[in-house]
Amino acid sequence: MGPAGFPAGVSPPTRSQTEAEQAKRAEQESSDSQLRSANEFIGYYIEATDGDIGHVEEFIIDDESWAIRYMVVDTRNWWPGKKVVVAPQWIERASWSDSRLYMNVSRNKIEQAPEYDANMLLSREYETSLYRHYGRAPYWD
Repeated sequence: MGPAGFPAGVSPPTRSQTEAEQAKRAEQESSDSQLRSANEFIGYYIEATDGDIGHVEEFIIDDESWAIRYMVVDTRNWWPGKKVVVAPQWIERASWSDSRLYMNVSRNKIEQAPEYDANMLLSREYETSLYRHYGRAPYWD
């Protein structure tokens, strides 16, 4: 055996090689985190600015632009609740290891949001009331 337990004729990696490999791994992990299937988020917990509020049940996709417009959040695990929608733009960050999405919205705002009914089409009137409720500028403005 050679130095530091490496086979004879094989030198241990230099500090710059190790740092370069670590940087490459970090870059790969960072870029990989940007490429996630929407299905991976089904079941993720929703963490409002002041605590847990529900979990992602499904997504609502714009059938013209194919943009994910809303996440349907089921709040019934936390209180006798309902299903509501929030916009993915309000996600502050995601924790892949904890299966949790941190929202820039309070629990009260989510609890008091207009109820989502999967049997009705989302009208502009509903969307307007939703954005007004959350105090956000609508995506169509």
